[in-house]
Amino acid sequence: MKLPRDLSGAELAAALRKFGYKVVRQTGSHIRLVAQIHGREHHITIPAHATLKTGTLNGILTDVASHLEISKAELIQSLFE
Repeated sequence: MKLPRDLSGAELAAALRKFGYKVVRQTGSHIRLVAQIHGREHHITIPAHATLKTGTLNGILTDVASHLEISKAELIQSLFE
């Protein structure tokens, strides 16, 4: 499945709530999220841009999928379908 090309940072942060991520703070143009998954705390930072670059989005999703112990394809499918 292809990555969405018009996803904003705020939309990605909202979509990640499905997996237990919560916005901790927003400083300038970055949104900081944290989740307690598998007994571990996971922090990610998302740029609060109108449109995320595909490389940035890919990196964030790879990191989240790794922490959730699922494939990136499964994560993309559950987030965007």
